[in-house]
Amino acid sequence: MDAPPTLLSPTTLLSLLSTLLLLLTAYLASLYLLPPFTTRKLRLLYIWHLFSGLTHLVLEASFLYNCFFTYTPVSLAATADYPHPASRSFPAGSFPAVGSFLARPDRAYGSAHGTNPFARLWQEYARADRRWGGADLTVVSLELLTVGGAGPLALYVAECIRRGAGKKGRGGARLWFWGTVLATGELYGG
Repeated sequence: MDAPPTLLSPTTLLSLLSTLLLLLTAYLASLYLLPPFTTRKLRLLYIWHLFSGLTHLVLEASFLYNCFFTYTPVSLAATADYPHPASRSFPAGSFPAVGSFLARPDRAYGSAHGTNPFARLWQEYARADRRWGGADLTVVSLELLTVGGAGPLALYVAECIRRGAGKKGRGGARLWFWGTVLATGELYGG
């Protein structure tokens, strides 16, 4: 009989520490890069947007890396459900096999097949939601949006704050417009 999984495995602890390290980096950057007279509101917004951008571009980008570059070869031997009966009606070569990612039905992609530290992080996450262990197309498409759009936009908003855009007459409309766009996007799944 297998022992029950521990609540705080080494991977869980390292994952939490990596997240705290990103938050600490954002906080220290606020102390170093923002003027001392920056308001508390703008300092907190700066920390939040820098932390959010780093999270998207470090942690979530590692998920995409594992989806595109980490795989295990799989057998293509015909079984009762492979290829899926619904895909048999398409002419050969005109439609990728059901379940294939990157048009490679001979490979299973995703963090579940990796051994790097970020793959281990996503394997831990996949214990709660198995879609994060593979290359689920819904998750991959949302992560492409967050890594390619929300991450850079969060860093842009943080940079607007750093340059003083929160002050009147210094590009404040740009800061609040893009900050609102980003916040709305985050509410919808970022």
